[in-house]
Amino acid sequence: MTAKNRKIVLGTRGSELARAQARLVEKAIQKVRPQAKIETKIIATQGDKARVIDPRAGRKGAFTGEIERALLAGDVDIAVHSAKDLPSETSPDAEIAAVLPRAPMEDVLVSKHGRGLASLPEGATVATGSVRREHQLLWQRANLKLIDLRGNVPTRLRKLAESNWDAIVLARAGLARLGLSPSRTEISFEGMQFFLDVLRCEIFLPAGGQGIIALQVRANDQRTKELVGLVNDCETLLCLQAEREFLRGLQGDCNCPVGVLAKIDKGKMKMRAQVFLGETAAPREAEVEGACDEGGKLAGELLRRITRE
Repeated sequence: MTAKNRKIVLGTRGSELARAQARLVEKAIQKVRPQAKIETKIIATQGDKARVIDPRAGRKGAFTGEIERALLAGDVDIAVHSAKDLPSETSPDAEIAAVLPRAPMEDVLVSKHGRGLASLPEGATVATGSVRREHQLLWQRANLKLIDLRGNVPTRLRKLAESNWDAIVLARAGLARLGLSPSRTEISFEGMQFFLDVLRCEIFLPAGGQGIIALQVRANDQRTKELVGLVNDCETLLCLQAEREFLRGLQGDCNCPVGVLAKIDKGKMKMRAQVFLGETAAPREAEVEGACDEGGKLAGELLRRITRE
């Protein structure tokens, strides 16, 4: 079998969203290598098996660890991850060699009553599985009642439909990849109508890597590196590397809710970060700007500014 048409095995979780993301990767590879034989292997992760994952436990790779181990064992050639699920430190024997273009990175308030965040009644119940989102919601609406939310996107939508909750918060990219277009103000799911309020990114800064599909390969697998390099979106990868560098630096100082976002425009990278410390209602925020190929330097400067007393 030649290098151009050898079988490539993708490793991914079994959720509908993870499978949809793997299909996007397969489609991208086949566009540049039409003869490539691609197989997808479903791998159950700790996060899939556990009934409860403590959102306060930090970035521990609950949804990525087993996939990375399968990659290192040679069971798969490309580990397909939601970049925001990857811990800031991964195995030195594997690397994020490519990413697909970033999808919309905002969070979305999904409600049953057509109300946006600002118009939810006092004491309204909002469910989320993210400590970052909890802090951001209470920063803007201290009179909300927040509860924990587990499960994949369809499960979360069903829980909203079957409960007395007012709303849940989801990632816009996940809805889009499942065909639930977040460009509209409402969606229909299993016969239930939901209303959407895209939360302003300036306030609800996303998690590092949110909206990005990361392709992780073995560090010594040059053939696969070259293959995924053909589908890599260079600017998105530069942004992801900068965001992850910031998270790596922050990890040594505190384990707290954090949002970070890098964007490139006309060769310049802008990075913003938002960190909630303790029970403080308002976050610490900072912003830096510089050359797009100096993401590591910008991440370091952003960290210094945001941790400055």
